[in-house]
Amino acid sequence: MPNSLNPKTHNWFASWFDTPYYHILYKERNYREAQVFMDNLTHYLNLPEKAKVLDLCCGKGRHAIYLNQLGFDVIGADLSENSIAEANKNQNDSLHFQVHDMREKFEDKFDAIFNLFTSFGYFEKDEDNLTSLKAMQESLTEHGFAVIDFMNVNQVIANLVPEEVKTVDGIEFHIKRYVNDGHIYKEIDFEDQGEKFHFTEKVKALTLKDFEAMMEEAGIYLLDIFGDYKLKKFHKTESERLIMIFK
Repeated sequence: MPNSLNPKTHNWFASWFDTPYYHILYKERNYREAQVFMDNLTHYLNLPEKAKVLDLCCGKGRHAIYLNQLGFDVIGADLSENSIAEANKNQNDSLHFQVHDMREKFEDKFDAIFNLFTSFGYFEKDEDNLTSLKAMQESLTEHGFAVIDFMNVNQVIANLVPEEVKTVDGIEFHIKRYVNDGHIYKEIDFEDQGEKFHFTEKVKALTLKDFEAMMEEAGIYLLDIFGDYKLKKFHKTESERLIMIFK
């Protein structure tokens, strides 16, 4: 029986993100590009010095750390206890981390909330996505901004690679991708130290229209939409990202 490491939970993200294998598979992600994105974002938002910033779904905190280096007072929040334990090694007077479910609002209010790199649309129930949006809105100061950086599903589906094998740290990850019932799936199979593992990533294929409908329902004002990390205009079929800024 392939191991999914955490049989007690039915939320795939609660178990997969808590494993070391998640971080092994994705360690090649382009963090320089991510830093350029955050430089561009903070410049565009014209955040005040020492602004209070939330990195929502922060993982091990790499982006929260960078935002803190830019001079902001940062909280990184994530559901993964293992990731937060790792991130906590970097905390200082103006950088803190906590375990948090994005469906719940914060007691603190933030000048900016960043939800980066498709950390949205994981939930089984559609209403949880709306709940998360409302929680973000309620955690903003009066003049605060929130940013959701999601994939552009039109572009992703058009360019989906159905199967590939990635070898990282001597582990062969066999990856299958497909679309089913309004979700984009990624099946990940691999073996390590004689044990077989299987994980499934499942993200709701939310389009700009879907987000607009949810935001309207939540009473959220969508301010701007960008299509890449250099903040170029969003193009429905060509843009790699769907970056939404709202108040």
